[in-house]
Amino acid sequence: MNIPAWVQPAFFGAVVGAAALAIVGFSSWGGWVTRSSAAKFSVSETATGVATALMPYCVAKSKSDPASATVLAELKAATGYNRRGVLEKAGWATPLGGDKPNTLLAAACEAELGKPV
Repeated sequence: MNIPAWVQPAFFGAVVGAAALAIVGFSSWGGWVTRSSAAKFSVSETATGVATALMPYCVAKSKSDPASATVLAELKAATGYNRRGVLEKAGWATPLGGDKPNTLLAAACEAELGKPV
């Protein structure tokens, strides 16, 4: 079988082009992701969205709690991750019908309660 002389450079050019396209596509420039990466991003964004949607519930719960002043003073005195723990312990970060606190909700609520009035 006779293969024309121009086929070999064209074949190598196509292979190198495909490799370059894959490298650029899966790097940060192309924005392509694998199925597992997309699933991880989806789960993360969903959890963040739920916490953001429930944040007004947490703030309302903080305003209606009789021990609100004590908890807010304890929150102001706490640092770092302990701040979320204060909200979790107070029950403000436990969604309605939930049995345990949501850490993302606690973080969103802590950020909202920490804003200046």
